[in-house]
Amino acid sequence: MNISILPTINAVLNSIAAVLLILGFANIKKKNTDVHKKLMIAALIVSLAFLTSYTIYHYHAGSTPYPHQNWTRTLYFIILIPHVIFAAVIPPFVVVVVLRAWRGAFDKHKRLARLVLPVWLFVSISGVVVYLMLYRF
Repeated sequence: MNISILPTINAVLNSIAAVLLILGFANIKKKNTDVHKKLMIAALIVSLAFLTSYTIYHYHAGSTPYPHQNWTRTLYFIILIPHVIFAAVIPPFVVVVVLRAWRGAFDKHKRLARLVLPVWLFVSISGVVVYLMLYRF
């Protein structure tokens, strides 16, 4: 397999995860708990697929330096640094949110999910932006 396609696949997976997260949030606001559950499980699965693909790519390719030496370089790092920090921190919190829902501790689930969802969404969206800046601009 040619790993050069993996960054594009990763961006697509991040985009899908972001859409699923937004739809999941919209459905819980409408009290559609069954649809919310399915969408959030799908977001988790897509994010795990992303993490697998991302790990495979970077294991083989290493890091990718930012290709431009203009004003966009500063913007790139302004986006990249919080993306990397939040991407490293959020997975255990996602696991806790999922476990709380699975165990039926919905009050605790809701309390933590209100903090986790925006960070997870930021990581997914900023991952797409990082991809676009690295490979498409």
